[in-house]
Amino acid sequence: MSKRDFYEVLGVQKGADDAALKSAYRKLAMVHHPDRNPGDAAAEARFKEINEAYDTLKDGQKRAAYDRFGHAAFENGGGRGPSGFGPEFNSSMSDIFEDIFGDFMGGGRRGGGGASKLRGSDLRYNLEISLEESFEGRTVEIDVPTLVGCTTCDGSGAKPGTGTHTCRQCNGHGKVRAAQGFFTIERTCPVCQGRGQMMDQPCTDCGGQGRRQENRKLSVDIPKGIEDGTRIRLANEGEAGLRGGPPGDLYIFISLRPHDLFQRDGADLYARVPIAMTTAALGGEFEVPTLDGARAKVKVAAGTQPGQRVRLKGKGMPVLRSKDVGDLYVQLDIETPQALSRRQRELLEEFAKLETEETNPTSGGFFDKIKKMFEA
Repeated sequence: MSKRDFYEVLGVQKGADDAALKSAYRKLAMVHHPDRNPGDAAAEARFKEINEAYDTLKDGQKRAAYDRFGHAAFENGGGRGPSGFGPEFNSSMSDIFEDIFGDFMGGGRRGGGGASKLRGSDLRYNLEISLEESFEGRTVEIDVPTLVGCTTCDGSGAKPGTGTHTCRQCNGHGKVRAAQGFFTIERTCPVCQGRGQMMDQPCTDCGGQGRRQENRKLSVDIPKGIEDGTRIRLANEGEAGLRGGPPGDLYIFISLRPHDLFQRDGADLYARVPIAMTTAALGGEFEVPTLDGARAKVKVAAGTQPGQRVRLKGKGMPVLRSKDVGDLYVQLDIETPQALSRRQRELLEEFAKLETEETNPTSGGFFDKIKKMFEA
């Protein structure tokens, strides 16, 4: 029985690209897979036909030969694989297995025989700054212990002047296959880590890793208004990759030191300032420092009560990446005088005799309510 045209088997045009071939193959393979059609000899035969067609057309050289000579290009060749299937089954099943389950096993496929360059790890650096540094913004120097590319071997891991040889475990493919029942599973070679090549002699300075420990000095720009807990990412400033692999990233986590006077909430600042009882009663004013190095005048209205706040507009923190500025809120804590002199006590006693509900409306009203409760 003559074989059907491979393009007809997959249901694609002769000029179909790789993506169209793979899409057609996956759909057909899922439908005719023997696990979905137990005991169906026709489905098994169709499945083998689909795999043979895809194995040929997905390979550029095989496809060129097939387009020129047809099935005659592959006559009198090829052995049989496990479970009675040919080599085309093993390679094609590897494709579909990784397509279906690749995301659950750490990502997509890597080309066989190519260098599997592992990305370096990301690093974390905790940086504590003052509230003034957050207000002004600045550039700080940090010292980061990390792994950097080895300059002796240029990150290759091989001793300069030496060569490489083909990995004996995978024969240079960078992958090994293992049959597990019906499936043939392909995974990265554990000996060469997917490189396909082994070093004749490792670099003596880095032990064949292509990287070595070193402290790096980096400049970090701290923008104005940065808040506590903000994360700054420095791309490619993490650990160097293994044997020339790409570097990871460096993440800088910002924390703000407690300030002696101010507390921060977003772009607003809060300060608690104790004032004398007489200032609260009679009114007055005082000055507080601001983060820009200047001073701001705070006016206290006569009759100010404990806990009242005075808002100083635009005296807070700059908003990150904005021209807006927060406010400063000064909370007035009224201090009761202590260690009175004899004359001070006499004056206060005299004042107490003159107090009325008009001078103390809140307390007077409160005790009136209590009196009515006792009389009820």
